[in-house]
Amino acid sequence: MRVSVGCDHAGFECKQGVIAFLESRGIEVTDHGCYNTDSVDYPDFVHPVGNDIDLHQADFGIVLCGSGNGVAMTVNKHLSVRCALCWNEEIAQLARAHNNANVLSIPARYVSLETACKMVALFIETAFEGGRHQRRVDKINLA
Repeated sequence: MRVSVGCDHAGFECKQGVIAFLESRGIEVTDHGCYNTDSVDYPDFVHPVGNDIDLHQADFGIVLCGSGNGVAMTVNKHLSVRCALCWNEEIAQLARAHNNANVLSIPARYVSLETACKMVALFIETAFEGGRHQRRVDKINLA
């Protein structure tokens, strides 16, 4: 499994913990930054995650910022991305099961590292249920 990760300065510390968690499970991670807590523009580090999904170079993406909103809005501009902003385990699981989300947005200022890692685990382990949900997912993209 390959996971692409990107964040801004507010998500940096959480990103580091999430990457360590993924790597401890033997998961290949591509870290697109940022690489410290200096103020940066999140699109610079999130568009590469979307590109990885578009080009099938990653199975999943994880994006992080303070609220999770800016990174989610940015990465959702990519045609193959279905990014879900999640703040608890149940929502992360439902994003996969019902929406076939392939990118998880984490609001780093509002969830603990423990919760973030639990969301990540559920996100990558939960299968899409398909069925009636597939019909809805097929209607998401306009292009």
